[in-house]
Amino acid sequence: MRSRRLLLLVIIAALVAAFFLSGASDYLTLETLQAEQSRFHAWLEREPLTVVGGFFLFYVVMAALSLPGATLMTLLSGALFGLVWGLLIVSFASAIGATLAALIARTLVRAPLERRYARQLKRINAGIRREGALYLFTLRLIPLFPFFVINLVMGLTRMRLTTFYWVSQLGMLPATAVFVNAGSALAELQALSDILSPSLLASFALIGLFPWLAKGGVALVRRRALARKHRRPRRFDRDIVVIGAGAAGLVASYIAAAVGARVTLVERERLGGDCLNTGCVPSKALIRAARSLREIRQAARYGVRVGEPSVDFAAVMGHVHGAIARIEPHDSAERYEGLGVDVVAGDARLTSPWQVRVATPEGERTLTTRHVIIASGARPRVPELPGIESAKVLTSDNLWQLEALPERLVVLGGGPIGCELGQSLAMLGSRVTLVEFADQLLPREDPEVADTLKQTLEGDGLRVCLGRQALRVVEDEAGVALEVRDARGDLECLPFSHLLVAVGRQANVSGMGLESLGVETRADGTLDVDETLRSVLPNVWACGDVAGPFQLTHAGAHQAWHATVNALFGEVKRFRVSYRALPAVTFTTPEVARVGLNEREARARGIDVEVTRYSLGELDRALAEGESRGFVKVLTPPGRDRILGATIVGEGAGEMLASFTLAMTRGIGLNRLLSIIHPYPTRSEAVKATAGVWKNAHKPERLLGWLARYFAWRRSDPD
Repeated sequence: MRSRRLLLLVIIAALVAAFFLSGASDYLTLETLQAEQSRFHAWLEREPLTVVGGFFLFYVVMAALSLPGATLMTLLSGALFGLVWGLLIVSFASAIGATLAALIARTLVRAPLERRYARQLKRINAGIRREGALYLFTLRLIPLFPFFVINLVMGLTRMRLTTFYWVSQLGMLPATAVFVNAGSALAELQALSDILSPSLLASFALIGLFPWLAKGGVALVRRRALARKHRRPRRFDRDIVVIGAGAAGLVASYIAAAVGARVTLVERERLGGDCLNTGCVPSKALIRAARSLREIRQAARYGVRVGEPSVDFAAVMGHVHGAIARIEPHDSAERYEGLGVDVVAGDARLTSPWQVRVATPEGERTLTTRHVIIASGARPRVPELPGIESAKVLTSDNLWQLEALPERLVVLGGGPIGCELGQSLAMLGSRVTLVEFADQLLPREDPEVADTLKQTLEGDGLRVCLGRQALRVVEDEAGVALEVRDARGDLECLPFSHLLVAVGRQANVSGMGLESLGVETRADGTLDVDETLRSVLPNVWACGDVAGPFQLTHAGAHQAWHATVNALFGEVKRFRVSYRALPAVTFTTPEVARVGLNEREARARGIDVEVTRYSLGELDRALAEGESRGFVKVLTPPGRDRILGATIVGEGAGEMLASFTLAMTRGIGLNRLLSIIHPYPTRSEAVKATAGVWKNAHKPERLLGWLARYFAWRRSDPD
């Protein structure tokens, strides 16, 4: 394959060289074409097939090799053949040449680029599969956009060449017509600028509007196709129906109501979703209770003598449920109804893109709506391990119903949930073994982050088993155990009284009628939506855990804004979701916080970065409190202060991360962060100190040398 590519490259280089060395490029000027116009006409009358065939073939070769002169060739076609025949010849020749150019680019460089930029091209190709034809058509309609660039770039994608051909021919037709029409008056032109006559300027303006008209036309065709397939209501009761009252659904409902839209929020269980009832709120309440034990046990470091604390687990769980109860009014139906949201309790199912049937305790209701936002969340994924039905399986959903502390706990999964809950229950007194299939905890983070956390977990009494594959749950006279296998193939049984499964979450997509409407899911089970969060149905959107890729409360809220605004105002402007500055925190001790890239991801994407590191062991506040474990690590382009990502490990890492998140969002570099005054002594000073480390590594050595000489001269000057 490599030899074939090399041969093709040699042939192309030879053809390009022949084009320029032969002087053919010198003939493709306006003056030459005007001078030779009468001779061309005479030749055409004598040998029409030769002239037409030769012109057609020459045009195809020029377009295929991306040679200059296509514009003048198009003008010449109008001068030689007239508008109708010129348009016919150039339309087919340009489309065939463009397709050959795409094929050449695909053959020469697509494979190596896909190997190096696999993740980026995967996202691009996903977009090409969804709307590639419309996107290419839009680009082709703009006549001043370099066609050869489009040919080469689109050749690197996975678009089918047949699709590329017919879309190119159709999309280039208006611009071709304008230039062929201009060429018909070639004899009167004095300069290429004369093409921009008032009438032609109007033509170009119309062509510039074609992308908007095309998008509107495609949207109209889609709506009519949907209307033919599903009976579209003549009028709508609501602007938006939101399915799911978790974090994303609540934010979407609030935004829609705030701008005056009529919105109905449907929830079958409890408002607040996982975050309030089984996720963020109860887990942080449990973590706080566990940390209080750590503080008591370590009080002797500060000269405070106390005995070993006792744990009333029922009271701990009472504290957890109390935290839920205190926050619950913020997410209540009464509050949202007061904000203008129609809250309905029941099971929602789409019977058409515009109709939602809700099974309520009072009976069925059918809601008609212009848009639907799916925010149905996710649930813990439980693996199908043999024998697991005999175990007391805990998840982040049902853990909060525990009345007694698990005596011996095996945690399956070393991600954020497994680490947070496993560490907390170990601090409270449970004997915890944590099992992770990968070779480190928090597999998405850098190894040094995972190593720091592992040391702390083991210091808290957890046994951490990395690189272990869970095989089955076994039961004998001694009790129940999880059988695991390590990388060498050795087996081990880990006994437990309870098994906490924390291996990820599964999107809630079934039971809402989405399958029958053709709304697809991705390989990970989340709904397949585009970068504006729209599904294959133009009026059905998704946000939150059900849409992925980040199953975080604040990510769901971020998506909810985009889904709602795009649904209500998408005809005018749609916004793409950006996750570039999306922060994430694992609330272990120490906390692990990150925004943007880390070193692992930078290497995977082939991005060259400079790493600036600051140890919290140098921070005065951390030293004063005796909590100096951890570090700050910032990634920037080599030699520049633009922040690509930041990772913090340590006490209060989540709070410190806010400064870096703001900096990335607003384009603030490390130089400007260094100029911000931070109160002393605070942990936030670590942000400024990290910027200082970067600045010190990039100080102007030559200038400092000159200054040293200047001050030396000043000291020696007797005046």
